[in-house]
Amino acid sequence: MDSKLTIRLSTDVIERAKKYASERKTSLSKLIETYLDGISQPKEEEEFDQSQISPLVKSLMGAAGPLPEDYDYKKEYRDYLEKKYQ
Repeated sequence: MDSKLTIRLSTDVIERAKKYASERKTSLSKLIETYLDGISQPKEEEEFDQSQISPLVKSLMGAAGPLPEDYDYKKEYRDYLEKKYQ
């Protein structure tokens, strides 16, 4: 069941938040609900519910693709730096 909540915010904050929500194709209400739900969840949950992930995090998930089991990120970064500063 949804309930109505009235809050007072700066006009500038509201306008920026509306723009942010619009760019992510969500409503300001959903954006606020997702945020409040995320910070108010108990720290230890038995199951991970992916519907609670913010739109920003969802857009970043899987961006790099799956990595091999033996992937050594430290070696890769070291190799990158060595090449960069040759």
